[in-house]
Amino acid sequence: MRKIGVALVSLFCFSAPALAVPQAVVDIVQMPAWLDRGGVSRPLAVDMAVKNGDRIRTGRDARVTLKIAEGSTIRLGENAALGFYSLSLRPERLFKGALDVQGGAVRFTTDALKSTRSRRDLSVRAGALTAVPAESGVADLWARTDAERDRVLLVEGRIAVRSGGETVEMAQPMSFLAAPKNAALLPAAQADPGQWAQWLRETEVQPGDGAARRGGRWKVLLASADSEREALLAYDKARAAGYAAQIRPRAGRAGGQWNYEVLLAHLPSEQEAGVVARRVGAELGFKAAPTR
Repeated sequence: MRKIGVALVSLFCFSAPALAVPQAVVDIVQMPAWLDRGGVSRPLAVDMAVKNGDRIRTGRDARVTLKIAEGSTIRLGENAALGFYSLSLRPERLFKGALDVQGGAVRFTTDALKSTRSRRDLSVRAGALTAVPAESGVADLWARTDAERDRVLLVEGRIAVRSGGETVEMAQPMSFLAAPKNAALLPAAQADPGQWAQWLRETEVQPGDGAARRGGRWKVLLASADSEREALLAYDKARAAGYAAQIRPRAGRAGGQWNYEVLLAHLPSEQEAGVVARRVGAELGFKAAPTR
């Protein structure tokens, strides 16, 4: 049987900050979500560094927000998969890379305040469509791929979209391209407000969604155990389902007796922690409750 110390070391060393600036960092997680690296899958956690070759996946009703070092934001919707590729040596100054949307919806947005000072060499691939934002300036685009079609929508800025041997320049806000599977690229169209509101909701985290955020101080208590074995069983159960559980040992009142709490951290409020507690209770059977 593993020991609690081993579980804690593996938990914290994976998300510990490196000396170099990370390519991207996990900012918001509406669980369940996973990070795949080197053939190993781990639950995605707030503050976790994202590296070249990593794959981010989300489950049902899940969403994730990543912050790139140069200020841009990547948002994933539910049941999404994103391949992240970058070999930038100074990502805070110049981000060079590619985002491979392998399923679901993803939105890429630059920081308007930094867009005139930072540069990027980026492509966003969604199935048969590859969008390339302008090297500098504001860039905001939404992309989705599923079993029926691939889509790229321009929210703001300028992009070039490649499909086969064809390249389409796009500068009209809220215009989009769609490529049905095994069919020709359709002409550019304009998204109406209702359509965009529906697509936007796929990638945006809203208050009341129960998302963990950087700086969140509330937690969800999944289980309290008197033995390492019980604690590890609850810990493994939560993490296998895509919930980034932690173990917190606490000294008991009896001489030498330890108690172990299995927790989900980084919730911004008691209300958001309550949403998560109800969710994991329904999905995994934990008698979960918000706690500080």
